[in-house]
Amino acid sequence: MADSIPLNPVRKNSRKTAYYNAGRPARYQIEDESSNLDEMPLMMSEEAFENDESDYQTLPRARVSQRRRGLGWFLCGGWKVLCSSCCECLVHTCRRKKELKARTVWLGHPEKCEEKYPKNAIKNQKYNIVTFVPGVLYQQFKFFLNLYFLVVACSQFVPSLKIGYLYTYWAPLGFVLAVTMVREAVDEVRRCRRDKEMNSQLYSKLTVRGKVQVKSSDIQVGDLIIVEKNQRIPADMIFLRTSEKTGSCFIRTDQLDGETDWKLRVAVVCTQRLPALGDLFSISAYVYAQKPQLDIHSFEGNFTREDCDPPIHESLSIENTLWASTVVASGTVIGVVIYTGKEMRSVLNTSQSKNKVGLLDLELNRLTKALFLAQVVLSVVMVALQGFLGPWFRNLFRFVVLFSYIIPISLRVNLDMGKSAYGWMIMKDENIPGTVVRTSTIPEELGRLVYLLTDKTGTLTQNEMVFKRLHLGTVSYGTDTMDEIQSHIIQSYAQVSSTQSNGSSASSTPSRKPQPPAPKVRKSVSSRIHEAVKAIALCHNVTPVYESRVNGASAESEGTEADQDFSDDNRTYQASSPDEVALVRWTESVGLTLVNRDLTSLQLKTPAGHILTYYILQIFPFTSESKRMGIIVREEATGDITFYMKGADVAMASIVQYNDWLEEECGNMAREGLRTLVVAKKSLTEEQYQDFESRYNQAKLSIHDRSLKVAAVVESLEREMELLCLTGVEDQLQADVRPTLELLRNAGIKIWMLTGDKLETATCIAKSSHLVSRSQDIHVFKPVSSRGEAHLELNAFRRKHDCALVISGDSLEVCLRYYEHEFVELACQCPAVVCCRCSPTQKAQIVRLLQQHTANRTCAIGDGGNDVSMIQAADCGIGIEGKEGKQASLAADFSITQFKHIGRLLMVHGRNSYKRSAALGQFVMHRGMIISTMQAVFSSIFYFASVPLYQGFLMVGYATIYTMFPVFSLVLDQDVKPEMALLYPELYKDLTKGRSLSFKTFLIWVLISVYQGGILMYGALVLFDQEFVHVVAISFTALILTELLMVALTVRTWHWLMVVAELISLGCYLASLAFLNEYFDLSFITTRVFLWKVCVITLVSCLPLYIIKYLKRKFSPPSYSKLSS
Repeated sequence: MADSIPLNPVRKNSRKTAYYNAGRPARYQIEDESSNLDEMPLMMSEEAFENDESDYQTLPRARVSQRRRGLGWFLCGGWKVLCSSCCECLVHTCRRKKELKARTVWLGHPEKCEEKYPKNAIKNQKYNIVTFVPGVLYQQFKFFLNLYFLVVACSQFVPSLKIGYLYTYWAPLGFVLAVTMVREAVDEVRRCRRDKEMNSQLYSKLTVRGKVQVKSSDIQVGDLIIVEKNQRIPADMIFLRTSEKTGSCFIRTDQLDGETDWKLRVAVVCTQRLPALGDLFSISAYVYAQKPQLDIHSFEGNFTREDCDPPIHESLSIENTLWASTVVASGTVIGVVIYTGKEMRSVLNTSQSKNKVGLLDLELNRLTKALFLAQVVLSVVMVALQGFLGPWFRNLFRFVVLFSYIIPISLRVNLDMGKSAYGWMIMKDENIPGTVVRTSTIPEELGRLVYLLTDKTGTLTQNEMVFKRLHLGTVSYGTDTMDEIQSHIIQSYAQVSSTQSNGSSASSTPSRKPQPPAPKVRKSVSSRIHEAVKAIALCHNVTPVYESRVNGASAESEGTEADQDFSDDNRTYQASSPDEVALVRWTESVGLTLVNRDLTSLQLKTPAGHILTYYILQIFPFTSESKRMGIIVREEATGDITFYMKGADVAMASIVQYNDWLEEECGNMAREGLRTLVVAKKSLTEEQYQDFESRYNQAKLSIHDRSLKVAAVVESLEREMELLCLTGVEDQLQADVRPTLELLRNAGIKIWMLTGDKLETATCIAKSSHLVSRSQDIHVFKPVSSRGEAHLELNAFRRKHDCALVISGDSLEVCLRYYEHEFVELACQCPAVVCCRCSPTQKAQIVRLLQQHTANRTCAIGDGGNDVSMIQAADCGIGIEGKEGKQASLAADFSITQFKHIGRLLMVHGRNSYKRSAALGQFVMHRGMIISTMQAVFSSIFYFASVPLYQGFLMVGYATIYTMFPVFSLVLDQDVKPEMALLYPELYKDLTKGRSLSFKTFLIWVLISVYQGGILMYGALVLFDQEFVHVVAISFTALILTELLMVALTVRTWHWLMVVAELISLGCYLASLAFLNEYFDLSFITTRVFLWKVCVITLVSCLPLYIIKYLKRKFSPPSYSKLSS
């Protein structure tokens, strides 16, 4: 990126450090004197690191350089830091976190547990009965605005400070608190019901006396739990037994890691072999499990059976585990519980939901502080002009209360009601059906977003793979030429079967377009297609699953029996990768069908219905390091042993024999957005295989560097393999993903894709969804594991300009450990960032990093349980209701049904919510400031007396029935039509600058209020007639008319309800004049003198503003008005 960014973690005199540390006293400044890394040149050779590795492996502890803390620091926010640190210390002392430890769990004997483990209850509630009222009150009164009203309302209980009636202060405050409490209580009850439903689910627990029904919340560590098919796993367990003969089962993990494909889990061999269920109690066995950890993809443990000689030891890995929140997809399973409650993987990866506060609320909070300062200054000036006579301190406080209308309590009421109105409008929008607003307090955030962090699987893509292309080097087949492959397969298997039965070659030729080349060439293409399709049908980890088998009449021959057994329409394929399922489905469509598979063999059905059996000798599963998977099979009919392998082009290029087309074709397919796999094979003799097997088994038993030795043995086979074909699979995108991402990019929103998927897949989707435009380069951040490697890789990345970044979760963690500021600064300059292999916690960490380092608003969007942490951490969380359940949409602030709806949600509703709230907030402040100005003028003329100008009902009526409806009707105002906002997304960029509500716009409103308040009061005093009561009548009537005209001046697009609101308010005022005898002289207000005086004052207060508005629109129109015209 920008070459100006130095890559040194220590910058003592750097402005950047000052910027990052400003306002964040808790941030540490790292001073790492002994490490030579800090003085490194930007580009440094790798040899330099090899000389002294300890430099970056054993890092000295960071020293904290404390700031000088004086009175200035304390007043400028230091008190907040001190209070929060004291509270944190108290909380930490009250509930000290228990250290997580490894444990030994005896099968079926919870009483043998050495320690007390947490209760297995799910708890998403924020409060309990005791903490509800204090908690809600704290959340309300931590805002300056509400705390201020509380103090003013309480002051009215002191007789010497009493200004008006108590109800004028307490009624509005009570209303605000009541509304908030009811809303919070409803949310809390809903959360409580959801938790109760989950905790009271019943499970079968195995005891010495047989099966017992037990609630999910009563399950303990050591219990043996039986989980039926399609039932949620209630706690983290070790898989002991299954009803499946294979000794394995499938689980659905979509709510844990966001992947919709099923995962294969294997039961502990020792317990699976026991004759009956009850035998689990007749053996003496225990599981040793590592301490609870965040990582959902790894586990280390041991199973030991003591009551036999010698004791049986089995090592346990991730494939023996059943994590909570996953669902059993096949068979019935029995497991022993090892972690419960807060120690479960799913809970450890879920962050606590925070109370989200919108940026607009924080800005208004700042403005109310400025108003309070002005109020205090004004009160001091009044007392000073009195000459500090008598009990001046009491008078000062009376003035503060008298001017308290500068900060109107109706501000919170109007804004909260406005937010509810925006939520209702969003849910009623027919263009985005099914949208739900779950957090009604932050709709304005939708109009201020700079970063959008999105999940991939199920959010951008449908997670439905479709086979698109097969390339054999000389010939390529697409979706429209698949029938040719089918005819080749039918022909080749017909030849094989006829050779076996008749001993002569079949004469039938496939129906193909006549071609000039000799049949010899056609036959070679045909045999190559046959080999390629057979390799794809054999080299995978897919298992066919039958829901219900068809039991037809007794079959005549073995072939038809098998045919009948496997020709089930209910066959579904399950694998850990949807790519593999797509490949196997494709081989089925061209005639070669996978019909059965267990741990030792698999069976294929030919187009003619014959069953071919292959014995699985070895399987080498896919890993993110090797980027390939292999299988060694022996064909039953011939006894031939073949080693098949498929993998990413980067991994396979060096393994296959020399060719001139692979690299080029991989590039072509990648540009089309296809996920490519290279397929190769190698025939082995019996001697070669026996030699390999003995070396492989020896490597598997070694204690030191086992994985390295195993990889080395496998690599000895991976040489000079015959390249068969290149496949291209497409992950279908959600509807309108490309135009939506284009729209968001044009709106100035930076999009980061955070996914748990593989690097290649993520890069592929980034290209096909146009997250990365075709002209842009992609910089793939190399895997780094130490500080030195991170330094070199960041240097390489610095040199790239305008390129998208792709980085894995492991590398990201290393970069953030040593070079947090530098990495975030470089990444923020990228047009797009893709983070792959991200854990749920990492996703949330990235969101928090962007919030800390950029101070911009972030939005997270996802659809699975693994996105919940990210959604809750973001300023605005959006959940999609999809295949992966409702967990994300329930945890989100806004729930949508399709990704494309986000465009309208942000461009139209985000814009309107922010613009309307900004106008509404400032207008309500103006309404308070104008009356306070009139009070100030009145007091200064009448010898600085702290006497109220308007009393009792006039003040209550002014803030409610006389002006409330027109002012609140501003929530219907819009500056740009929805079609225009979507057509020109560039308009959204202006919103992120926050110009609709700033100190500049606020000062303009202050000036307007001072001018109008002054004119109204002085006008009434100049024109007032004999009695003082006439001043009140003239000034108050002119004030109401001025406010109604000012609403009309503020409105940009008229709505019929706005006109109705204006007329209702005017009607209410005129009607109430008859009843307000104590304030108005009825005989005076019905005269012409009254009318002309009111009209003149109102005209002088409003006409100049209308003229200024007209001139501004003519000579300096806003950007959107140019589009509208």
